[in-house]
Amino acid sequence: MTHLIIAGATGLVGSITLAKALADPRVTHVTAPTRSALTPHARLTNPIVDYEALPTDADWWRADAVICALGTTRAKAGSDAAFYRVDHDYPVMVAHAARAHGAQAMALVSAIGADARSRLLYNRTKGEVEASIGALGYPSYTIVRPGLIGGERQEFRPAERVSDAILRVLGPVLPRQWRISPAENIAAALIDAALAARPGRHIVSAAQLA
Repeated sequence: MTHLIIAGATGLVGSITLAKALADPRVTHVTAPTRSALTPHARLTNPIVDYEALPTDADWWRADAVICALGTTRAKAGSDAAFYRVDHDYPVMVAHAARAHGAQAMALVSAIGADARSRLLYNRTKGEVEASIGALGYPSYTIVRPGLIGGERQEFRPAERVSDAILRVLGPVLPRQWRISPAENIAAALIDAALAARPGRHIVSAAQLA
């Protein structure tokens, strides 16, 4: 039986992950820190937080495993620095706080093409956050690297809508790693990784998520 922390529980992948975790009999309890209140559940603790003033010493960080699905876009963030803050600094703060309180397993949503040496801001940020969390010493660390994430978002992202439509048509003839990564599959991979807590560092590729 496992107590999970899920960061990013209001996003597309995070909300599906939360629903799956609360429905999973292997999960004893879920803590989901968010900026706005979630629908109450008997097995859910929902601390309302400001990530710019994250209470890293709070008792609710005590859990067996942590799943991080935090992320934004450069356009929504408004600047390179703001994007990096959300996609690198926030996940590292979450991972550090949970590890300091005894978490043994970490599952992170990254992205295909993550590379700390890349000249592209998005790929470089994803590569750097993978490395930064990897340095925290989790006994079990799983990185999930989806391609274009498929699913119904609450926010409208025109570029993703166009890419999604194209990939749905071309999907059958594309290599698996370039096909759409359904949010449901990503969420399932995150929960499986957190609950299995296999020792070492593991990567779930976009091809495995297609």
